[in-house]
Amino acid sequence: MSLLLDTHVLLWSGYEADALDPALRGRIADPATGVFVSAASAWEIAIKRRMGKLALSIDTGALTDALGFSALPISLAHAEAAGRLDWAHRDPFDRMLVAQAREETLTLVTADRAILAFLPEAVSAR
Repeated sequence: MSLLLDTHVLLWSGYEADALDPALRGRIADPATGVFVSAASAWEIAIKRRMGKLALSIDTGALTDALGFSALPISLAHAEAAGRLDWAHRDPFDRMLVAQAREETLTLVTADRAILAFLPEAVSAR
């Protein structure tokens, strides 16, 4: 099973691993598990950095590489799927992650209750 990490799960993986469920940490660390980071997360992190809401010593691409994760670009199909979601959730990053997880048959890992309620196949990070 391949995983798609929500933005906060990526940050916890790199900076606060203890915030993650121990079993999940093991799955993420297992070389047999494909772990993906969306371009949407890089976009979200860049915006938060510019606004002064997040200070990182490393950019998202370098963090993703350092952790051994794979980048997941945003395709036109992903964008269309995100726009078609019948979900009253306004956060475009969350919508994109849900759409990418569905389109790519990835398991989304998140602590976001709204996502966990909408996407039953998502895995709780805690």
